[in-house]
Amino acid sequence: MNIGLLGKKMGMTREFLKSGQSVPVTVIKIEKGRVIDVITKEKRGYDAVKIGYFKVKNSKLTKQMKGFFVKKNTEAKKILKEYRVEKPSDFKEGNELGIELLKDKKFVDVKSKTIGKGFAGVMKRWNFGGLRASHGVSVSHRSHGSTGQRQDPGKVFKGKKMAGHMGDKFRTMLNLEIIKSDPENSLLYIKGSIPGSKNCTVFLRSSIKNVTRKTIEEKYQAKLKKSESEKGKKKK
Repeated sequence: MNIGLLGKKMGMTREFLKSGQSVPVTVIKIEKGRVIDVITKEKRGYDAVKIGYFKVKNSKLTKQMKGFFVKKNTEAKKILKEYRVEKPSDFKEGNELGIELLKDKKFVDVKSKTIGKGFAGVMKRWNFGGLRASHGVSVSHRSHGSTGQRQDPGKVFKGKKMAGHMGDKFRTMLNLEIIKSDPENSLLYIKGSIPGSKNCTVFLRSSIKNVTRKTIEEKYQAKLKKSESEKGKKKK
């Protein structure tokens, strides 16, 4: 079971650890999710739960969605996500899930939309070197050069790196370390930067990969133990 959470990117700051180390962190305000529907094998052939996040005005909803929320007797939610679960009996409609899902987790996967850069050339978008800056090149120093291949096949292949819309795409970053958790204010402090601008919606889940690396705190404790053992050997 890997139920995800949604949150809002508040911005970046830094945290000072006990070791005196300064760590850059991204602050995420976790939104509480409400169980809207419990799906069972008898209903639809698989077990899952449907969870809603973020409040939304009724005026923003379609007639169909208004009817859906009235039928479920719950307040309207902006985003609905469905997660497969092994035991649907553990969930009831109306239950709320929050930051406590990541209580004992050290690493998370984060998905969010990158900042849109508009229309960009190949040098900015794909890090091309550009054409010659000296003789023989006229008014096309930053262009991408040739894109086709003679008469045969006589076309530009799909996926060719060219100028175009840059950014504004969903990107997932795996195994980001949780530096600090603040359950009272529903805040999560994640090491490093994550895609997206301030106030963008962030999708989180506990890391799906088996992460064997140590956290910053664990590395510091291991370093202390090593130095203590070395001191003990010198005394002997």
